[in-house]
Amino acid sequence: MATIESIIKQTKPFSDEWTRALVNMIYTGNLVSDHINQVLSQYGISSKQFNVLRIVNGADENVSTAYIRERLLVKSADSSRLVDRMVKKGLLIKKPFCDDARKISIELSKQGKSLLKKVSSVSAGKTSPLQNLSKSEVLQLNSILNKIR
Repeated sequence: MATIESIIKQTKPFSDEWTRALVNMIYTGNLVSDHINQVLSQYGISSKQFNVLRIVNGADENVSTAYIRERLLVKSADSSRLVDRMVKKGLLIKKPFCDDARKISIELSKQGKSLLKKVSSVSAGKTSPLQNLSKSEVLQLNSILNKIR
């Protein structure tokens, strides 16, 4: 297993382990993002669009653009335009709320559900950057990440 120092070709030691960990997290985060973006590009969607599909799919209630904006992994002020682009792609459907026609409810289309199912199975598959971790290690990683936040 290569160290972060060898990967980035660093010749001097880090000043401390916290700096080493931060550099390691940045590098690894970019590696994971690049992998996810590569998988998603095969399906013609961005990571933000995938995130919206997951948010809408996981909702137990009517979904508005404000609901989506609050839950996005990468905060974005353009959630309305993002939703509109996804409606044009046929991934989402906009409907009036039952109790207030002035509000818009956002749902997954059949195409959106199908795409989410395909992408979810591929992104968690054998090529995932997390594939070499055991369940125990993934639980530990999640615990550490939760503590950092």
